[in-house]
Amino acid sequence: MNNDVPNNTCRRGIKILLLVIFAGGFVAFYAVGGADWLSLDAVRLHRNELLAYTEQHYATVLLVGMLIYVASTALSVPGATVLSLVAGFLFGRWVGAAAIIVSATLGATLVFLAARYLFAEAAQRRVGGAAKKLIAGFNENVFNYLLFLRLVPLFPFWLVNLVPAFTPIKTRTYITATALGILPGSFVFAHLGQSLGRIESVQQLVSWEIGSAFVLLGIFALIPVLVKKWRTRTATDTRVSSPD
Repeated sequence: MNNDVPNNTCRRGIKILLLVIFAGGFVAFYAVGGADWLSLDAVRLHRNELLAYTEQHYATVLLVGMLIYVASTALSVPGATVLSLVAGFLFGRWVGAAAIIVSATLGATLVFLAARYLFAEAAQRRVGGAAKKLIAGFNENVFNYLLFLRLVPLFPFWLVNLVPAFTPIKTRTYITATALGILPGSFVFAHLGQSLGRIESVQQLVSWEIGSAFVLLGIFALIPVLVKKWRTRTATDTRVSSPD
């Protein structure tokens, strides 16, 4: 008796179930007005209630907030910036930043694993031509390249979550590079979140100084890549110029 048939059927069933969960969660987010709830206006409107409830149920709010952050990242829905500000607003820069790093990394990893093992073909169709440009950079120095993409937001966060699934990058490397790459931004947003009441729009958060800092961090992440290429080119030139 061939055991591959029931195994294939089981895998197909799991894929369909998880696809329903992802699609259902995405649709439910907009159906219940998630985009309105995850807005600066909604947070400012309920800021006093949020603070009071957090003081009374600190651990519960922290856990629920992290789960919401994980879900929003895994479903690739908008709201991560607002959630990051709220984390700093409710829990302070240190606990808030830690919550952001853990939640965003876990959510991104869920997307990565789903794309790699379950929805590779569908995800590749979604990212389209932009994915090919990103994939090309992962052929060598996968860790530093992913670290650079996390530090310098040249591409949407959801796209950087998905594309590495089509490369040889190891899950452990993906998690490490993601956590390190979002660390600076997490502290920045958690720090800014402490003055959430004075922030009128997300555009207010973008400044020349912050943008320049992230660019510099990204350049530092690419230094090992450039050094490796320089050494390879030097070694090649040496072999070519050496007499037989």
